[in-house]
Amino acid sequence: MKSVLVMCFIMVICQLSCSGHCDVSNVKPIAQNHLTKISSLKKMVKIDGGKYEAFIGKDSGRIVKVASFYLDDSPVTNGEYLQFLKKNPQWAKSKVLKLYADSTYLVHWKSDYEIPQDVSVDAPVTNISWYAAEAYAKSVGKRLPTIDEWEYAGLADQHSANASHDPEFTDFILKSYQKTDKNKQLIKQSEPNYYGVYDMYGMVWEWTYDFNSVMMSGESRKDNTTNESLFCAGAAVTSSDLRNYAAFVRYALRGSLKADYCLNNLGFRCAKDIKF
Repeated sequence: MKSVLVMCFIMVICQLSCSGHCDVSNVKPIAQNHLTKISSLKKMVKIDGGKYEAFIGKDSGRIVKVASFYLDDSPVTNGEYLQFLKKNPQWAKSKVLKLYADSTYLVHWKSDYEIPQDVSVDAPVTNISWYAAEAYAKSVGKRLPTIDEWEYAGLADQHSANASHDPEFTDFILKSYQKTDKNKQLIKQSEPNYYGVYDMYGMVWEWTYDFNSVMMSGESRKDNTTNESLFCAGAAVTSSDLRNYAAFVRYALRGSLKADYCLNNLGFRCAKDIKF
């Protein structure tokens, strides 16, 4: 287990060094003027609300309440994102404002509307910034999931809504983080989890709406002070519960991101509120 853990953290550190990348300046949703709405056939599944135990720093052990919500059953694909681009050309790789995406935005696409030949339309779209993911979500009448929603849904294995205490599930997650060419894998090739959600693990990393909140504890969100133990998942070294290390890998990545970053193994899926 420890050797797998070390490998996972090395992978995250290699992808984005903490040095110079752990800026968590406030992210403001971009103005959605002139954003053309599109229809989406992506299936969404209902995630019944509940509670889960927080993983990080001063919040560790805190019980987090999550309201019921809908979640895409799989990551957004190249084909689905291409449909968005054709209706919203301002997000094409040659036209996107540099404020909203760095130089690696869709860098592997051959042109504005041409997916690489070695990547399927049914593989998850990657090299997408947070701004772009947010724009796509709004265009289909959805939003990005919060960290709490993602982590809550991610507790489920194939048989139960919360498998966090199962060592085999933790081992499965950590091993899934070692897979290569995740951006070329087709979605929905493995079994869905308890809710009917595919590919939360073993596929690509995924943006969350509030990804940059991982640097702050529950206390500090009120007093606006930084919890230094959370810097680049530094709190992981103080954890006595090995099952939480898989989550620390995700928090380490989130804490190293800026909203304009684009990675070749970072994609997204959408969520939606349940209206009563």
